[in-house]
Amino acid sequence: MNNQIIEVNHPEWTTHIAQDKWVTDLEAGKVLHFTSLEFPVPAFELDFFTSEIRNPKSRNISLDASGNLKGAVGNEEVQAGLGLMMERFRTQAQALVNSYFPCYKDYLSVAPTSFRPMQIETRNQSWRADDKRLHVDAFPSRPNYGERILRVFINVNPDNVARVWRVGEPFEAIVERFIPQAAPYSAWRARALNIAGVTKSFRSEYDHLMLQLHDAMKRDLDYQRNSPQLTVPFPAGSVWACFSDQVSHAAMSGQYMMEQTFHLPVSNQYDTNASPLAILRNFTGRELI
Repeated sequence: MNNQIIEVNHPEWTTHIAQDKWVTDLEAGKVLHFTSLEFPVPAFELDFFTSEIRNPKSRNISLDASGNLKGAVGNEEVQAGLGLMMERFRTQAQALVNSYFPCYKDYLSVAPTSFRPMQIETRNQSWRADDKRLHVDAFPSRPNYGERILRVFINVNPDNVARVWRVGEPFEAIVERFIPQAAPYSAWRARALNIAGVTKSFRSEYDHLMLQLHDAMKRDLDYQRNSPQLTVPFPAGSVWACFSDQVSHAAMSGQYMMEQTFHLPVSNQYDTNASPLAILRNFTGRELI
């Protein structure tokens, strides 16, 4: 399990020495841990580091591509400053991805940036929403037809508290374990969900299977306790990146993290055969989308 975490010690957000190995590791379901990057937080931004800055009606604080901030409370000055901090991280995350994984540069789309100010240990959520349970990312309302979910995270805890993850077994092993017990796909039900507005588009069989994996992993408490897994503390200042639709992960403790999501068409991967779509196709023998 130790080979699930790949340390990258290069000290800059951009690099002129991009290695094919980093892309290969990323697409193989590894977590790339950038141990030497810096993201300075000036003193005036420390006022944003309180759980009270989150609107209690929102799960997290997000900044969309147009600069619209959602989920935060505070006056106009506070919200503008928080938005600028998050925008600065988005710029750095884009530079990192474009530089370290240049083969993706022309194909990525940028999703909203999030700031997560809550302490993980004290959050009470339903089992399905509980990210302290090992899971792969899949979204019930947003079918993506195999599009990859690439995420860059940074622990910005000002008190030097680590953000602790569990990282689980490879995606292929998860598929072998849970897909045989998955509920059958129903195109009729997918159409009904779309017509009712539950999903934003028609749910493909691929999206159905990914949701089955997500829920089956979280529901199985014996799997959560006893499956192959590694506990990984990401120290304050750490940056890490992974395809979160492929890496089995759970956030166990910590507070104050920012995250940037990118979407990548599966056809523009370096190795399309390494994608969850290809792995599920090979396992089921069906096209899925």
